[in-house]
Amino acid sequence: MATIDKVDDGRKRKYLVRWRDELGKQRKRGFERKADADRFRAEVEHQLNTGRYVDPTQGKKPFREHAERWRLAQPARPNTAARHKSNLEKHVYPVLGHRAIAAIRATEVQAFVTKLGQDLAPGSVRTVVSVVRAIFSAAVKDGVIGRNPCEGLRLPVKPTETIVPLTVEQVDALAAGMPPPHHRIVRVTAGLGLRQGEVFGLKKTDVDLAKREIHVRRQIQPSTGGGWEEGPPKNEFSRRTIPLPKTVAEELEAHMRECPPAPAGWLFSTPDGDPLHRAMFNPTIWSRTRASAADAFRQRAAAAAEPEERAELERRAEQLATCGMHDLRHFFASVLIAAGLNPKIVAARLGHADAAMTLRVYTHLWPADDDRTRDAVDAVLGHASGT
Repeated sequence: MATIDKVDDGRKRKYLVRWRDELGKQRKRGFERKADADRFRAEVEHQLNTGRYVDPTQGKKPFREHAERWRLAQPARPNTAARHKSNLEKHVYPVLGHRAIAAIRATEVQAFVTKLGQDLAPGSVRTVVSVVRAIFSAAVKDGVIGRNPCEGLRLPVKPTETIVPLTVEQVDALAAGMPPPHHRIVRVTAGLGLRQGEVFGLKKTDVDLAKREIHVRRQIQPSTGGGWEEGPPKNEFSRRTIPLPKTVAEELEAHMRECPPAPAGWLFSTPDGDPLHRAMFNPTIWSRTRASAADAFRQRAAAAAEPEERAELERRAEQLATCGMHDLRHFFASVLIAAGLNPKIVAARLGHADAAMTLRVYTHLWPADDDRTRDAVDAVLGHASGT
C-alpha cells in the first residue's frame, strides 16, 4: 500500500508518495501537485498488486550494466558466449550502452537496427537483435522496465536462399580432392547428412555395424582458446539414430582399418589423437579440397566441345569453389527427397526440430504434385459422375 504525505520544506509544499517495493525496501518520490501524486500512487499500487512493479532506480542504470548482468548469467556454450560478447561490444554498446535502460524508446532501437542493416547482412542483424531483445525481455521480467522496446521491430528482409544441391559428380570430386587420412569424411558426411561438428564428434562406439546404425551423441566445436571442446548436439532433436547405408558402412570400415581410432575413440582425429574441429580443418584441409575439386571441373570445362556443357561445368566449378561441408548435408537431404521420403522422415534424419523447418529449407526440392492432384480429384469426381 502506498501513502501520500504533505511535506513543507519552507519554500514550497510537496506531496511525498511512500511505498515498499517487492523486496520490502522503502521507496519515496515527491510531487508538487497532489493530482500527480495521486496518479503515481495508483500506478505503483496497481503494479505491485499485479506483479508488474517497475523499479525506477534500476531503470536509471545504463543499458550496458544490465546487459553484462544478463550475459554473464547465460548458460551458453563458450562459442555462443564469445559471440554475444563480441556483438555487444562491437555493435550495441557504442550506441546504446551508455543510455539509461528505461529511457531507451522503440524508435531509438528501430533507428539502431536500420543503421545496423547498412553495415551487416540481414542474418547478422537478426543475430545481434536477438541478443538485444533478450536483454530487454529480461529487464521486463526483473521489473526494471515496463515494456520491451524491441516489440514490433522491423528487421531487414533476409533473402530467400534457394538450395542448389551438389551433384554426385561434385561429391566424388570433393572426395578425390581431399588428401588421406581424412578423404573418407566426404562420403561419410554426404551419406549421413551430419553437421560438421557431429561428424568430428563421432566415436567408434557410435558405429553399430551389426544393426547398421549411427548414433549422433555429441559434437566438437573450437574453443575460444584455440583448442576444441566436446558438447551435446545442437538441440534435443539432433541426438538421433541414423540408418547406416551399406556404402557408408564400407567407407567407415575401410577408414577404421587404415586409421585405427585413437585411444579416446575419435574416428576422425589429428596425429595427436584429438578430434578435428572446424577452426583447424576448414582453412587448411577443406579449403584445399574444394579448390582441387573446382579445378577438376574447370579442366573438364576447358575440354568441353559444346558451349552448354562448358557453361554448366563452369557453374559447378564455381559452386565447388565456395561450398562448405554443410553442402554435403544438403546433398543428403536432396537424395532422400528425390527418393520420395516424406518431410517428417527427412527432418528426423537431419535432426531438425520439426518438418516445418525442413520444408522451409528444402520445399523447392520436392517434386510438384500437379498431375497427382488432378488424378486424385478426377478419380473421385469422375467416378461419382459416372464418367
